[in-house]
Amino acid sequence: MSSLAIPEIKALFLPFPAHSHMLPALDIAKLFALHGVKCTIVTTPVNAPIFTKAIQKTQHLGLEITLKIIKFPTVEAGLPQDCENSEQVTSAEMTWKFFKAIAMLQEPFEKILRDVQPQCIVADSFFPWASHVASKFGIPRLSFSGTGFFSLCSSESLRLYKPHAKVSSDSETFEIPGLPDTVKLTRKQIPDPTSDDEFNSFYELEPTYANHFMNVLKRRAWHIGPVSVCNREREEKAQRGKEAAIAEHECLTWLDSKDPNSVVYVCFGSMALFDASQLREIAVALEASGKQFIWVVRKNKDGNENEDWLPSGFEERMKDRGLIIRGWAPQMLILDHKAIGAFVTHCGWNSTLEGISSGLPLVTWPLFAEQFMNEKLVTQVLKIRVSVGVQQFARFGGETVKSERIEEAICKIMEGEEAENIRSKAKEFGDLAKKVVERGGSFYRDLKALIEGLRCYQP
Repeated sequence: MSSLAIPEIKALFLPFPAHSHMLPALDIAKLFALHGVKCTIVTTPVNAPIFTKAIQKTQHLGLEITLKIIKFPTVEAGLPQDCENSEQVTSAEMTWKFFKAIAMLQEPFEKILRDVQPQCIVADSFFPWASHVASKFGIPRLSFSGTGFFSLCSSESLRLYKPHAKVSSDSETFEIPGLPDTVKLTRKQIPDPTSDDEFNSFYELEPTYANHFMNVLKRRAWHIGPVSVCNREREEKAQRGKEAAIAEHECLTWLDSKDPNSVVYVCFGSMALFDASQLREIAVALEASGKQFIWVVRKNKDGNENEDWLPSGFEERMKDRGLIIRGWAPQMLILDHKAIGAFVTHCGWNSTLEGISSGLPLVTWPLFAEQFMNEKLVTQVLKIRVSVGVQQFARFGGETVKSERIEEAICKIMEGEEAENIRSKAKEFGDLAKKVVERGGSFYRDLKALIEGLRCYQP
């Protein structure tokens, strides 16, 4: 090798089998490949189609991304056949079995690692054994965190100081100590425990917490988000994830017919499970609000597709001002459209960041995991939201949010002086998100520093 040759880097990616983790992992692999890294993504048979089309397109562009398939041990873990994605998990018992299966992936992953011989592992934070594997093979492990600095700082403070142990009930509020802002939670809102990090966030969005994470908590990190920006073409945005349940042309034509900032987009991600009564409350609220809307609806919590929850005649009455998408939606295309005026979201980090990057005010409705933390970021720190006021986890059931509260939140985010102030502030964050991904922005600086660090790494 000549002294001027650039050292080759091969990176092995192991994303957690959930759309909210696999999609940003794919985006990061594409960004790595654009900088000359040879990337291999490890996934399971059921999840492979999520990656296949995007990888084929990158290969046509001369980028080196390949896919390796390993068997997911459903039978061994006591799961139903083909239950390889967290959105197929419908109970607490299945959750335990799913993570048991995750732990059993270590041996087949090591076999692929021996074959590929990468210079680094990019493994999701939900694979705690990946650090042991990296150490065993003498290579660095980058831990991908699918959330932001605020959530991780809050979770670490909860772990260190345990303020929730000092309150007398699950509904009593307590302050999270050691943070730059006053942030209050209840025990009902504490996120599920999770196990050098890279973040799908950008420094300018949460600079105080980026500094706190690195300078106070002494953790090394690179903020290389929003990673979804690597999907620049309309086709890439439309085809990100699963096949959409609506034709791209139909969706955009409908939006093109609407005034700017006039449509509310309602979507709760790929894992939310609402029962029929909650779906009905949402329908009633949307009709009563008088606002135009796009509503993305999954199967209900019982797993069937009957629509007894729809109020009689709802779709006929709403045909001119409402669009229901039953299944996967082309979310990035929708959020970027000028007709969208607000986003009703479960506060999953991908959706939160995509909404912020599109400059949209949010109606927050957290359900589980770190989503209550993300809500605190957009409510108490960024102040670009209206909350429906959910008070506890509801992954597999919980309180039913009544239509009056939903309607009130929608109207509040779309009408009046407060709504204009929120919209103006949200637009500022959207403009920031666009600037950081320009050449010379913090996104490019951190991504370049991360890859150069890998090139120079000496075990």
